[in-house]
Amino acid sequence: MTDNSSTECKGLLCGLWRALRRPSLRYSLGTIVVVGFVAGIIFWGGFNTAMEMTNNEEFCISCHEMEDYVFKEYQDTIHYANRTGVRATCPDCHVPKEWHHKVVRKIQATNELFHKVMGTIDTPDKFEAKRLELAQNVWRAMKATDSRECRNCHDYDSMDFTAQGRRAMNRHSVGLEEGQTCIDCHKGIAHRLPDMHEVDPTIVVGQR
Repeated sequence: MTDNSSTECKGLLCGLWRALRRPSLRYSLGTIVVVGFVAGIIFWGGFNTAMEMTNNEEFCISCHEMEDYVFKEYQDTIHYANRTGVRATCPDCHVPKEWHHKVVRKIQATNELFHKVMGTIDTPDKFEAKRLELAQNVWRAMKATDSRECRNCHDYDSMDFTAQGRRAMNRHSVGLEEGQTCIDCHKGIAHRLPDMHEVDPTIVVGQR
């Protein structure tokens, strides 16, 4: 009696192999791979396009809360107009440049859209009532990232302390030694400070 067990294809793997040898199934799998690849490219391109469309100053001030409040304040600061002509726009300070950090920030921004719909700060009085809370949210985020967006333009290693004023040179030297980050000292550099008496009664409004 001949034993054909060695030549017979048995089990799930063999059944799958026989199925893959069928022209119709090979065609279907190929179609799925091609369609999936094309869909991935379209999705990726659309996603990145949407990210960049929402990553410019025009988009940031497209709602009146930003255009009428913080943007007007920003226009009176050195980050908007200065002797060098280098301008730091809204995304430069508030949106990370690294892709994965940028995606996280965009996801977080959906909360801002929710408050836009709810009208949380749609009047000057509402905005002023929330100014301190909003500022503290930004300061906390910048502190957690070691003022990452500030360091896109400002870097300790690139500073020429001898070209700075005495006060700036002293403060930067101390900050470097103590491991401080930009936002520890430079609150209110681009927007008006809120009433800080709730945080520290010794702080004078507008102090930088």
